[in-house]
Amino acid sequence: MQENPYREDRELIRELLRQYENLKNGHSHSFIEEDAFEKIIDHYQEREDLVRAMEAAEIGSEQFPYSSLLLIKKADILLAYRRYKEALDVLEQASLLDSTDINLYILKTDAYLALDQQEKAVILLEEALSLFEGEERIELLFELADVYDDYEDFDKVFDCLKLILEDDPNNEEALYKICFWTDFTGRNEEGIRLHQSIIDEYPYNELAWFNLAAAYQGLKLYEKAIDAYKYAITIEEKFDYAYRNMGDAYIRLRKYKEAIEALEKVNELAKPEDVIFEAIGYCYERMKNHAQARFYYRKASHLRQDDSKLFYKIACTYYNEGNWAACIKQLETALKIHRLQPEYNLLAGECKIQLGLFKDAIQYFTNAVRLRPKNAGGWEALIRCLYKAGFYEEALEQTQSALYATNSKPLFIFYKAAVLFATVKAKEAIIQLELAMEKAPRLLKKFVELNPAILQNQQVVDLLARFKRNKSI
Repeated sequence: MQENPYREDRELIRELLRQYENLKNGHSHSFIEEDAFEKIIDHYQEREDLVRAMEAAEIGSEQFPYSSLLLIKKADILLAYRRYKEALDVLEQASLLDSTDINLYILKTDAYLALDQQEKAVILLEEALSLFEGEERIELLFELADVYDDYEDFDKVFDCLKLILEDDPNNEEALYKICFWTDFTGRNEEGIRLHQSIIDEYPYNELAWFNLAAAYQGLKLYEKAIDAYKYAITIEEKFDYAYRNMGDAYIRLRKYKEAIEALEKVNELAKPEDVIFEAIGYCYERMKNHAQARFYYRKASHLRQDDSKLFYKIACTYYNEGNWAACIKQLETALKIHRLQPEYNLLAGECKIQLGLFKDAIQYFTNAVRLRPKNAGGWEALIRCLYKAGFYEEALEQTQSALYATNSKPLFIFYKAAVLFATVKAKEAIIQLELAMEKAPRLLKKFVELNPAILQNQQVVDLLARFKRNKSI
């Protein structure tokens, strides 16, 4: 067996080239067969010597003026030169000699696409489908699918792949491609029916099982998807993509232990990936195993060192454990990579509050507000911090700014009332509290959380009792 089945035997091509040179030089008794010219042209094309390839094609066409094969070869070289209209003219000549060569239609398609004439390419290939069958028809359907992709008629891409699989249910290329297009076009129900019919005929086709599972997953039928993935890995136990998708399905079902088992299998079968480590970390985090979550987030960060989000996730595991100093350290690393992330600043501020470093916390919360001025979360954290630090005048100013920036969200009316109580402005405070209760009574708990002792204030108690009575009427 040859080491490369697509390379001509060296001795044969050397002899053909010798004969070809004799022919060019006018030596007597020199004659080259039509298929020999094809080999010579292929030889030069493989070496990207288009000048000699074109010369051989032209000499060959002179020797065999009725050879559609050599004209097609010439057209192929013209396409490489980007002489698309000339290539179409040559292909038209070839079609008059033999219209049954599939390469005519493939090369014409390439020319039409290069000339941005997708409509002509579609018409050509659709007409050609009726002329061919078997592998050649399937090849044309793949060409047509590519044209529709270029034309951005994505449903037609799916249709072409579906036709291929109806003719050849085990066609791997079509099975791989249709999985993507089923999801992209949202035609999951059709995908389910198509792959079920393939499985009925070929129950050990692991790609069909995989595609069936992916279609179920597209419809959020995660239990059915998992069952189908299990069939796929029973047939092909090293099917890492099946384990990967199955892990995702388990995560959607909040079955984190099972998800970890599936994702760990991916790590066994394939090269370690940051996204897999990150997903396992997420599962452990949801299971409140913060140490293990951190372990896998670190593994992911070693493979994706410039991703600040991973350091933020590590910080969150420390925060959930109450390890404020370690949390801050990770956040500082995250902020060095992406300084302008409101979430990082907010969490850093919360840590600083826990450490009693209110001025540092205020700076972080101020950063968050500047980065996202219309977001209530930053304003809430900043005002709460100012209140707890006893900076009431500043807190009052910030409640006014928050009300302006957030289109008067009721939460900040509650906060304004709380600050006014703290500055012994009871009359104004009661007015604000009453207004806040009228707008959003469910946010009262936020007001109380700032200072639980406020419920000992008789004016507040009377106001709340009145609202409670009115609600019951």
